[in-house]
Amino acid sequence: MENYFQMNLPKQKIDAISNLGLAHIGDGVYELMCRSYLCARGDLTVKRLHKDSVALVKAPTQAKFADKLLPHLTEEEQAYYRRGKNAHSHAAPKSATPQEYAKATGLETLFGALYLAGNISRLNELFGIIMEDENGI
Repeated sequence: MENYFQMNLPKQKIDAISNLGLAHIGDGVYELMCRSYLCARGDLTVKRLHKDSVALVKAPTQAKFADKLLPHLTEEEQAYYRRGKNAHSHAAPKSATPQEYAKATGLETLFGALYLAGNISRLNELFGIIMEDENGI
């Protein structure tokens, strides 16, 4: 039986997934990490958890975090980021510029590729960099 919480796909399989397919799974991984981060911070109401989650997962925030991560990425990680950033998506939220949405998609694509590769330690390392200065959300 496959363990869908701990994936370990070979690079060839990951590379065969479309850019937006990787962003699709990465969106879920990123949101789960944000929700876990917020719950681990302590005693928040459900309303506050939701508000803070939305603030962390919106495209402009993800774009800011992508910019923060870029200097820390390996060449392979940068390639996944670029794949997502350059993906042709026809739906951008009204709350984000096309550039912000592209960067957010790049971040999600990177997180999707790392998750599918089973590279959880690297995901946690990158997420830690993102959250270094985010105590006040």
